[in-house]
Amino acid sequence: MKILITNDDGINAPGIVALAEAMRDAGDVVVCAPDSQQSAVSHSITLHKPLRCKDVPNFPVEGVRAFSTNGTPTDAVLLGIHAVFKEKPDVVISGINGGPNLGADVTYSGTVAGAMEGVIAMVPSIAVSMGAFENLRYKDCASFTRTLCEIVFKCDFPKDILLNVNYPNVAPEEIKGVAITRLGQRWYDDVVHERVDPRGRKYYWITGKKVLYGPKEGTDAFELERGYISVTPLTLDLTHDPVIKKLGDILANPSEFTESKCEFPFDVVRNPG
Repeated sequence: MKILITNDDGINAPGIVALAEAMRDAGDVVVCAPDSQQSAVSHSITLHKPLRCKDVPNFPVEGVRAFSTNGTPTDAVLLGIHAVFKEKPDVVISGINGGPNLGADVTYSGTVAGAMEGVIAMVPSIAVSMGAFENLRYKDCASFTRTLCEIVFKCDFPKDILLNVNYPNVAPEEIKGVAITRLGQRWYDDVVHERVDPRGRKYYWITGKKVLYGPKEGTDAFELERGYISVTPLTLDLTHDPVIKKLGDILANPSEFTESKCEFPFDVVRNPG
């Protein structure tokens, strides 16, 4: 099994070291990750500067080839596939992230983006995050991820789906089980802070102090809070199928849905192609 590992916390992050350690005898393992912190860069790709892909001879996991790049997690996966392996790996794993990636946060996450790029290459992919920020039990999470990876590899899992894993930061005996979940909701307080620099000019710092969770059973944040490992299957198809017919009806006969007698100036094609 050819395994490509990346992350968004950087090549020296403890999460990627723990993951490489757990996976190193599962096959041909290559680590290709950003050389610095890339959290929240989402699925960005570098097009306007040269990318470097440097060998990391002092990577702390023996037997694992490691490379760093000055690019994003997406760049790292592209380089891992096309410059290191020079062919598609069997599995892409992105993580282990220090902190959760839940709900709408997956759209910002560099961790999830690394797995997304694997899916675009039609490689089964897994994004893995810890459900806390301090005193993290990376080794336990890495052991679970190895088992999940082997199952995904052996069961002919769909190549257009990625698994987003959020692991509770508790001892294995305290984990209640694995919950197959939907994306939930999270809200942040104090998102944008206005400050003044020493020259009296305003600047802003984007952050978030308090996190509020949507209390919906079966969602990733809800089940993680209850002590379950959350595994959410994600697809890159963002089309909202249930609204396709309704939108077609509205645009074809807008006067039936609005108070004013307006007309849409074009024919509406309900099923293009």
